[in-house]
Order: sequence, then structure tokens, then C-alpha cells
Amino acid sequence: MMHASVRSVGEVAGGPDQIHLALKRALTPDGTLMMYASCPQYYDEIGRGHLTPAHEKEILEKLPAFDSLTARSQRDNGALVELLRTYPGSRANDHVARFVVWGKQADYLLSHQPWSYAFGLGSALDRFLKLDGKILLLGCDHDTVTFLHYAEHIVDISDKRVARFRVPIEEDGKRVWREMEEFDTSGEGAHPNWPERFFAELVDGYLKANNISAARVGNAESYLLPARGLLEFALPRMKSVAASPSNKTESSRPK
Repeated sequence: MMHASVRSVGEVAGGPDQIHLALKRALTPDGTLMMYASCPQYYDEIGRGHLTPAHEKEILEKLPAFDSLTARSQRDNGALVELLRTYPGSRANDHVARFVVWGKQADYLLSHQPWSYAFGLGSALDRFLKLDGKILLLGCDHDTVTFLHYAEHIVDISDKRVARFRVPIEEDGKRVWREMEEFDTSGEGAHPNWPERFFAELVDGYLKANNISAARVGNAESYLLPARGLLEFALPRMKSVAASPSNKTESSRPK
């Protein structure tokens, strides 16, 4: 599972598509590549409380039903995921919590997607873990590691924030707004005690504790780490922070 910053990599002969193409060659046809695309702005925001009533009213009137085949990736998730999504051979699940997959395990990873709590048990992230997947950080902000939302969903702590919102989908040729909920993956975080840039703190702590050093891909400082190892590192720290007095400050972590 890759998180990447095309800008950090720098100029690439043949253009930025060569980044995912090179990785596919390294993985071979027996390998699998996954990225998190999500959805365009507003598709999962009605009801979260981030928008004014007037803004929500306009979106409810005008926003078309979500189409996982044609909807662009969320801009905050970077350019490379949209390049991968639109490249021949890629597949995506039919959900606003949308993963893009290429390779041997695509059918398995996309075989089922819970409507609510889409990052938890039974999700693509759950199956990614069962495959002992690895996370590639290609010059990206370490606070954007989507896999840690899986940790938030399964960690056994009280007082998690539950986000409830509505998503426009098509049913029987008509647009309908369907209720959805999750442990909050927005900037507020899944628990009131989460500090600012908590995901980056967890990732950097794991890298340091396991002496995982960076390598260069172009100009990008890059890391490869096992998802299972990161999970085992993150869960007790999430429990400890949740049990401590709040040190929460405003976070701007992308979804």
C-alpha cells in the first residue's frame, strides 16, 4: 500500500505515471499495489457538522450520486493515486471509502466492503493486514497513513468519536442519500485525546524503534514498513493516549 508525493520524487523521465509503473515492475505480476483514493469534496460531509446549514442545503440539492468508476480521487491524497486509478488494469471498490488496487490480490482485497465502519473489520484494510501487506511511504507526509484508521477502528478504548453522515448514491435510477457512520477519520480524530499529527508520531516512533532507515527514490525520502508491525506498535500507544488527560489540539490531517 503506497502513499506518495509526486512533487517530492521530483522530475521523472516519461512523467509521473512512471512511478507506479516502476513499482509494478518491481512487484511483478504476482504482486499487488493498493492506494487510497477516497472521494471528491462533499460526498461524505453532509451531517458531520463541518458545513453551514445553507451550504448543506445547496449540496443536498445539487450534488450528483457518487460513481466510483468516474469520481476523481480526493485531492488531498495526491496526484499519483488518481493516475493509478485511471490507468488500465486498476480496480476500485464501490464506496466513498475507495481503494484502488492493481495486481494478483485485487479480487480478494475488494471482495467485500462494509458500508459503515469502512476502515475496520471486513474492510480492504483488514484483508491487506491478513496478507501481511507492507506500507510504502514515498516522500509523503507520515501523518497521512490511511492504515492507521484501521487501528483506530479496532482498538479497544472508550469514548471514540462516531461520525454520522449521508452519502448520495444511485438506487433504481434515482439519487438517494444513504446514512453512514464511522469512527471519525476527519481532522477531529477518532478520540478526543488524539494530539496533533498523531499518525506521524506513531509512524515515526515505529521507524525509530525498529531502526528502519530511509532510502531515496528520486529526491523522495522513502520508507517501507510492515503493516502488522505498525499495528502492534500503534494499538498500545492509542490505548495509553486515550487513557491520559487530553492533549488534543487542532489537527489538519487529510482523510
